Amino acid sequence: MYAFTLERPATLADAARLVAAGAKPLAGGQTLLASMKLRLSAPEQLVDLSGIKELTGIRKDGNTLTVGAMSRHLDVANNADVKAAFPALADLASRIGDRQVRAMGTIGGSVANNDPAACYPSAVLGSGATVITSKREIAADDFFVGLFTTALEEDELITAIRFPIPKRAVYEKLRQKASHFPLVGIFLSQSDSGAVRVAVTGAGNGVFRHAGLEDALNQSFTAAAASAVKIDASDLNSDLHASAAYRANLISVLTQRAVTKALN
Repeated sequence: MYAFTLERPATLADAARLVAAGAKPLAGGQTLLASMKLRLSAPEQLVDLSGIKELTGIRKDGNTLTVGAMSRHLDVANNADVKAAFPALADLASRIGDRQVRAMGTIGGSVANNDPAACYPSAVLGSGATVITSKREIAADDFFVGLFTTALEEDELITAIRFPIPKRAVYEKLRQKASHFPLVGIFLSQSDSGAVRVAVTGAGNGVFRHAGLEDALNQSFTAAAASAVKIDASDLNSDLHASAAYRANLISVLTQRAVTKALN
């Protein structure tokens, strides 16, 4: 590891000031520290966000759940309100990486990093959540821009994620056994009004909604309706773990499983 300075602010305002001056924010460090060790990233100054109480906590307000950006995966997985009101989110958090990753990784860090195979972005997009930052609120549909790219400005920090509590929701994934990242992950939700959202992770250059599956399931919320949708493989990832055609098939199969589980 090369030399760098580490700042540990106690307030969001101090952290934002340091980031605006060029420092790199450090949340759980599950991606950043590994990239620094490999010399893929070389920030001269890090801002450790772990001591900022404003970024912690999970609360239920009416029909929403607000999760602080520095909430660890284990915090979300084990929180009583999340398990009772939004069990799909608790289930997703409980299956991220391994125990060590879940003990250190944070929801804010995952969403800000926007890894194309990360689990949390699919929950944010698939539920129509709102990303709350140090400057504004950003709808999920406007937040995820592309590969490791979001709508965040250089000096902007995620402070919390506000999730609408769905009528039903399910997260299904087939994980790559070495990394535990999903080859494909499907986050399916249905609101009280009946509107369906289907978010796909692991299959493309970033998380995305699948319009064809959503249209079919809005007409008939059944596994048969999902199975009738043709999944185009032309823009999907193909690598040593799985071909684009295999990932297209997984999108269909996992969505069918999610619908079946949701109905049960």
